[in-house]
Amino acid sequence: MLLTLYLIAITAEAMTGALSAGRRGMDWFGVVLIACVTALGGGSMRDVLLGHYPLTWVKHPEYLVLTSVAALVTIFIAPLMRRLRSLFLVLDALGLVAFTLIGTMTALELGHDYLVASISGMITGVFGGILRDILCNDIPLVFRRELYASVSFASAWCFLGCTYLELVPIQALSITLFGGFLLRLLAIRFHWEMPKFVYDDR
Repeated sequence: MLLTLYLIAITAEAMTGALSAGRRGMDWFGVVLIACVTALGGGSMRDVLLGHYPLTWVKHPEYLVLTSVAALVTIFIAPLMRRLRSLFLVLDALGLVAFTLIGTMTALELGHDYLVASISGMITGVFGGILRDILCNDIPLVFRRELYASVSFASAWCFLGCTYLELVPIQALSITLFGGFLLRLLAIRFHWEMPKFVYDDR
């Protein structure tokens, strides 16, 4: 189940990354690069920080092929993408929680404690989007829109709590997926945001 969600998520993230590159008028190479960074950047950053090698896309180059193809397809269907905005928000919410779960479980398998595992999950969930926005010369959306990184962090701790209570893996995964997905959709629907810090030194 988690692998299926992961494949759907990296495809959707690659397509949103391609659209971001298109808004900046990048060539096809730039579109594919931004798409791959968006889809696979979070997992790569996690693996580098944890010393977990080979990187996911090195071990599974088919993921790189999938995201590249998704980027190229996006170029041709871009006029239709505006109509699919709601679908991509849903897929992004699912992908956020799926990425978070994978990152959290990876850290646990490497023997790290719960705090490191939760941060690993959050990095996996949000860092691809941060890298995308930095490369596109934007302030990362994760820092200025509805609850996103905090949903990832909460989802990681939900899974860790289920693990601590010794729930069977499928129960822990199901509870976390449902809870994190619902929280993200509610944040979008009601525009829940973290408090902002505004400093004016005039």
